[in-house]
Amino acid sequence: HVQLVESGGASVQAGGSLRLTCAASGLTHSRYCLGWFRQAPGRSREALTAIDSGGGTGYAHSLKTRFTISKDNAKNTLYLEMSSLQPEDTAMYYCAATSPSTEDDAVPRCFRNVESFGYWGQGTQVTVS
Repeated sequence: HVQLVESGGASVQAGGSLRLTCAASGLTHSRYCLGWFRQAPGRSREALTAIDSGGGTGYAHSLKTRFTISKDNAKNTLYLEMSSLQPEDTAMYYCAATSPSTEDDAVPRCFRNVESFGYWGQGTQVTVS
């Protein structure tokens, strides 16, 4: 079965940087998107960025200059590099993968349709003060 495990969350000072990691296993479908999302207390889930199996990427417009998504296919690992972090970036950060049944299996379609993501990790907390 598909398993996504995030790590790398921490408490950092404003202006700092972090790299989040998502270890993925069990992804057997050849076309998929991997994405990063976040949710702060009292706020709705926010799509941050996604990368598809072909390497195409998409970003939330407001974050493109500070956040970078990448993946290491050999290690089955997804990364999110975050810089110039601000208190408003405080949230639980989740990685997700699209379901094999979805037709939205490439950027930008998957990035526009959060319902295409059927597999989710447990999240890693980022706190910026």
